[in-house]
Formats: sequence, C-alpha cells, structure tokens
Amino acid sequence: MTDTSVRIDGNRLTLPGGAAVRFIRTLRLPETGTHPLPPGLGEFPVRRVADYAGSVPEAWRARGGVMLPVYLREAMWLSFAGTREPAALQLGVGKVCAVSGRPWSDRLSRDPQNYVVLPRQPWLDGINSGSGTVRQFVAVPLGMGATVEGQVTGEEVWGGVQLQAFTLGEAALARWREEERRRVELARRAAPSGGAFGAAAPAMAPAAPGAAPGYGGAPRARSAPAMGLGVGGSMRQEVYRDERALTDWAERPAGRVFVHLVTPPEWRRITGEAPPPSPVDRAAYTRAGLPWYDYYDQDAGDLAPTEPLRDVRPVGEWVGDDHEPWQAPAPGQVHPLGDAQGKPVQDGDW
Repeated sequence: MTDTSVRIDGNRLTLPGGAAVRFIRTLRLPETGTHPLPPGLGEFPVRRVADYAGSVPEAWRARGGVMLPVYLREAMWLSFAGTREPAALQLGVGKVCAVSGRPWSDRLSRDPQNYVVLPRQPWLDGINSGSGTVRQFVAVPLGMGATVEGQVTGEEVWGGVQLQAFTLGEAALARWREEERRRVELARRAAPSGGAFGAAAPAMAPAAPGAAPGYGGAPRARSAPAMGLGVGGSMRQEVYRDERALTDWAERPAGRVFVHLVTPPEWRRITGEAPPPSPVDRAAYTRAGLPWYDYYDQDAGDLAPTEPLRDVRPVGEWVGDDHEPWQAPAPGQVHPLGDAQGKPVQDGDW
C-alpha cells in the first residue's frame, strides 16, 4: 500500500515519493538591482500543528500541516537537497503558484508549467519573475495587500506556503530506476579502487540545533496574526523547464502539506520555545567576507515569467523604505556552484 503521509524529521519535510524540503533563513536583498544568491543562515524550526492543537487557532487545526516562525520582512529560501527520486513539486504562496502565478490546482500543467522538478531544481528562493531571475520570498502580514496572494487575486485569505508532490507514473519510474542502477554501476566501475563516487550535493545550510523540549502548559487557543509571502529583491536563479513528457507524471498528487507562518511572539506563546534570533545584519555579513553564490546550468531550459507574477511589486511599497545598510559583496565573495522517517504530518481542508 502506498504511503500518502507527509513526514517531518527534525526540520525537514518529506513528501510521499521522497521529495525533501527545508526552509532556510537568509539575508534579505535590496529591492532594486539584481544580485547573487544570498547565503543560508540555518534552518527555520518546523513543528506539527497537531502537536499544539490546544493553542493554535481553530482554522489552523482545520488545515493541519506544520508551522514555522518568521519575522516581519524576513527572507527565506527552500532547499530540496535530499530528494531521493524524481518528483514534480507544486509550491503555492497563499494558494497562488509561485512558478506560474495561476490559482492552486491539484493537476500538473505544462502551459504554463506550474511546478518545479526535483532533484533537478536544487532550491527556490522566490517567485519566477524574469529570464534567469526570481524575486525573493519575504514574509509580511495579511491584510495589507502586500503578499503575492493579495496582489494576484485581490484578496488575502490563505497566507502561508502550500506544497504538493507528484511522483513519476509506474512505467516512467521503473525506467528511471533502471537508468539510475546502470549509472551507479558504471560509476562504480570507473571509480579508483577504494575511491568515493557520486555527484556532489548542492551546498546546504548548517543544521539547526535540536528542538526544544516539549512545552507542558499549552495556553488556550486563540486567533493569531496571519502571515504570507510577498517579494523582495531580484536575484540570478533559473526555474527549470521540465524535459519529461507530462504523461510521465502521475495524474494525482501523492501528498500535500500546508505550512503556516507564525510571528515570533505567537511561536513562543503556542510552542513555549524561543524563536530564532532576528536576522543577521547584511552589511556585517558582507564585511566578514562570508560567501555569496552564483548558480547557472547552461544545459537547462529556463521558464519565462507568466503575466500574473510579472507585475508583483516588492513589500517595501507597503512597509516603507529599507533603512538597513547594504554593502554589496566583493567579487571574491561570490562563489560559482556547479551543476529517515519522522512523524506523519496531518493534512486538512484547504
């Protein structure tokens, strides 16, 4: 029997079929210009909504899923490292597709493409916004109209992040597994005696510290400020075109999960845990000489932006100018990049 459960292992979500997703804290970019990829500064802690049923809002219990704490105007990116087999992953921001700008759907689409292909896409830092660029994911409250959801649909109802995974169909998966078996066998034969082989994984953010102990005296449930994702600065990053036939993918999703975004005070109230410290000052990071990244794959096709996402405006137009000092990285700081089961997460109505 196929397992349809989304599981959480530490701060990693594993969707059916093996798609792995981590939420990575990062530096927020200026809203003008186009920049290299900002570094990862550790994982956001992720907790199951069902473990705090007595202290989360009723609407969250109905939607199920997981939650993570995020500061106003904090930036994040999603890492897909650790994905075991090919998957088509749909990513929604307030139930607006971050790739196509179209409404959330339980079907894959190619015109326009409404998913990313894993592990081909190693990460995603924002919405698909231009040829070879994305606009950074930045957290903002609902009710201002600054979220992607608010700008595309004209209302803010859902907030959060939605993930949905499709596996390859039975025949296509069997072909891929046989090709992979042959590739591994050839690599083993070609490797020097006693040498390691295999492709290097994309650079990963440092592992987060262990989760805090469970909180005993959960407070009474109440409403909580709702958060969603708007956009910030632009960076060089491709959203890859799927090279497979659409019929290679299963017709129905294998699993899905709703990710609630929680303000730090609400995180402490709900979980009893201290939220992560506020984001690192960008100029201090750059002055320290720490790395930024450029990633480019000349063999991959990049998706063109769709009209709904082309005109999404940055959150600074709602929350004011960015007064945090900015210091661009020196050329030597920009590095080119080459090509266990946990507890199941409860799904709900959304």
